Amino acid sequence: MIKLLALDMDGTLLNSQKKISQENISAIHKAIKAGVKLVLCTGRPPFGVRPYYELLGLAQEDEYVIVDNGCAIHRTSDWKVIDSVALDKQDIHYLYSLTQNSSIQLTLFDEEHYFVVGETPSPIVVRDTGYVFTSPTEISLEEAVSGKYTMFQAMFLAEKETVDFFEEKYASDICQHFSGVRSQDVIYEVMPAGVTKAFALEKLAQKLNIKVEEIMALGDANNDLEMLKFAGLGIAMGNASDYVKSLADDVTESNDENGVAKAIEKYLLN
Repeated sequence: MIKLLALDMDGTLLNSQKKISQENISAIHKAIKAGVKLVLCTGRPPFGVRPYYELLGLAQEDEYVIVDNGCAIHRTSDWKVIDSVALDKQDIHYLYSLTQNSSIQLTLFDEEHYFVVGETPSPIVVRDTGYVFTSPTEISLEEAVSGKYTMFQAMFLAEKETVDFFEEKYASDICQHFSGVRSQDVIYEVMPAGVTKAFALEKLAQKLNIKVEEIMALGDANNDLEMLKFAGLGIAMGNASDYVKSLADDVTESNDENGVAKAIEKYLLN
């Protein structure tokens, strides 16, 4: 019996227009009414999640959200952080050094800001901040490592060809010291070592006394792989890559075809 539903957002719960369909909303409410805990598991920061959570109509529910690809777990009743792992100043110094002599930009998230370190935000960064309902905040390297902010996830953003080159050149070294993942053509994401959506989901499940086999997870991208493999039932979206689909237990319809609702109906309500 499934007791926890772990949902990725972009490419999964959200359609290609970054909207949540009424079919998905209705299915989620039915699952919660049936006693299933909902956990949104996303690479977004908390300020990029809350407006969607309000659209779901779950303000009064005692649920949880995993943000920044597993760096922090928030309790939705008051949006307090109940568990987190952050980057330290040495991490930030190292990551910033990788941007030198390149058009790629380093960005950092705390609970309230989307920072761009040491540069004027590129159009790609500006566009990405719009997806999470904010605008970029320029910050110097000195201020970023000052201890004034708790920095969770880092992201490198640039045109696809630049990120391709960056990943080829640095991904091996990054992954020796951090958790790194190419989540989109224009984004390479970096979290503290060992931190993934599965890492946070495991900690939350232990807190809630929920077994692995009682978890169903849905996702579409590379940053969902560990979560899909960790869950007792991992479902890939129809719009996922063939590689993601090959590692899932089943495949549902795409994010533009209410794949979340159909998976909930199939596995949780029937």
